[in-house]
Amino acid sequence: MTTHLSRADVPTDAPARYAKQLVSHLGRKVAFVTDGPTSTATVNDMTLAITVAEAVLTLTVTGTDPSAVARGEHALGSHLERFGARRDLKVTWTRTTTDGEGARR
Repeated sequence: MTTHLSRADVPTDAPARYAKQLVSHLGRKVAFVTDGPTSTATVNDMTLAITVAEAVLTLTVTGTDPSAVARGEHALGSHLERFGARRDLKVTWTRTTTDGEGARR
């Protein structure tokens, strides 16, 4: 089975604040679990992750259905861009796929 992984590394001087805001807002619809710097939520066969690092917020969406992954990208990306509009945050996604044996394409 093919797995689709989409990742966006968003430079910001306030990654923890934006992560908290995303988790709080999106947490109204899906349950996020926070473990250290990463908060994750599972929706059907898709996983959303928000990871805080120094000066960067990393968003990842993983799933087997490319249209579900696109919906996850939209949910995370559009909300973050709206929350960070004053600082002109831009989310740019990069997608990779792996086959059932872990080979990247």
